[in-house]
Amino acid sequence: MQIRPYQEADRPFLRNLYLAARQAAFTWRDTQNYRLEDFDRSTIGEEIWIAEQDGRLLGFVSLYRAEDFIHHLYVDPRLPPQGVGSALLHAAERAFTSTGSLKCLVKNHKALAFYHKHGWQIVSPGDDGGEEYYLMHSPKR
Repeated sequence: MQIRPYQEADRPFLRNLYLAARQAAFTWRDTQNYRLEDFDRSTIGEEIWIAEQDGRLLGFVSLYRAEDFIHHLYVDPRLPPQGVGSALLHAAERAFTSTGSLKCLVKNHKALAFYHKHGWQIVSPGDDGGEEYYLMHSPKR
């Protein structure tokens, strides 16, 4: 598996992955209004890296580099667990110039367990439009 920078040719796949992964992850939400174009709006100004193996795109991570902030990390929900999310997370962590951060929705138990497994710690709770999240920081280097 390789982690590489985003290319414009990746956009159609990533739009579909972003839609499918959010629908699969956010089971408590009404996702019927989610659209393919959400990916475009949600990643403006971010650096995007792709996980790819044998020409097949597996997932992506998007970073707001100015703040070492992971905005999105999604893996194709049709794939069996194979370390794609971990590879993307580690690639992002290697790029940090200081403590990395992210927000994880409180109800997203699977993601919280994933980040905890990788040493991320909850720093504080927050609320974004009526939905609770945890601000998390990366492990100390």
